[in-house]
Amino acid sequence: QVHLVESGGGLVQPGGSLRLSCAASGSIFTIYHMGWYRQAPGKQRELVATISTDGSTTYADSVKGRFTISRDNPKNTVDLQMNSLKSEDTAVYYCNAGAREVGSVIGIDYWGQGTQVTVSS
Repeated sequence: QVHLVESGGGLVQPGGSLRLSCAASGSIFTIYHMGWYRQAPGKQRELVATISTDGSTTYADSVKGRFTISRDNPKNTVDLQMNSLKSEDTAVYYCNAGAREVGSVIGIDYWGQGTQVTVSS
C-alpha cells in the first residue's frame, strides 16, 4: 500500500500565500506522476497542477503564474507553493500520485485525505 499525507493547509487572507506538502510512504517501488487536485463545495474535483518524474509540469489556467509545484524524488514528496491567493481558491486540496507498489506489475493512482485551504478576510 502507498500512503499520501498532506500538510500545510489553513486560513489565509486574500493575496496571501500558503505552501502545501505531501509525503508518500509505504511499499513504494516507484512513483510516476504526482500532483494536486482540489474540490470546492458543490463542485467537482479539478486538477490544480501535476509534475512528472523529469520535472515537467502542468497547471490549471486559473492558477498559472500564482502556484508552483515541485517534487523531491528521493524523498517522495511533492509541494505546492500558492501565492496571490483568491477566495475562489478555497477548497479541499488533495495530493495525488501514480505509483507502483513493490511486487506489483502495474501502477495505480493514490490519493491523500485532503487538506482544507480557506482564503477569506
